[in-house]
Amino acid sequence: GMANKLHEEAITKNAIPELAGYNSQRREIKYGTNSRIDILLQDDKRADCYVEVKNVHWKQGNAATFPDAVTSRGAKHMEELALIAQSGKRAVVLFVVQRDDCDFFTPSYATDPKYADALHNALAKGVEALCYCCYVAENEIRIHRKLPVRLELP
Repeated sequence: GMANKLHEEAITKNAIPELAGYNSQRREIKYGTNSRIDILLQDDKRADCYVEVKNVHWKQGNAATFPDAVTSRGAKHMEELALIAQSGKRAVVLFVVQRDDCDFFTPSYATDPKYADALHNALAKGVEALCYCCYVAENEIRIHRKLPVRLELP
């Protein structure tokens, strides 16, 4: 739940420029086949933006990586986001890294190759991938900086 709260606050404060400028932000909206999107951004002047937030805490080498376990649900989300993108709406997967010691993001091919494939396929169909890490202190956690998304096979 913290990743969604961080994301919601970051959008409100325009800390994620790629998702700025929408006048409505709704959470947990039904879409696809028995799914709920984490955030639906809407504005009268542009297409709806469906944002699926993934909480990332695992680090391998200098990479933030997701998932840390097999996630058939996560792969399903990528397939459904691809359908949204193909329908002309905006679809985004936002990886929120709750640490600040990584240089880039990559999917964990070894942990869940089906999820990695689903992510690759979704991006090929128009889904956008964003990754932001967090500043973490004893009394504060907030979206801090953008990380590059790398999809090269290991």
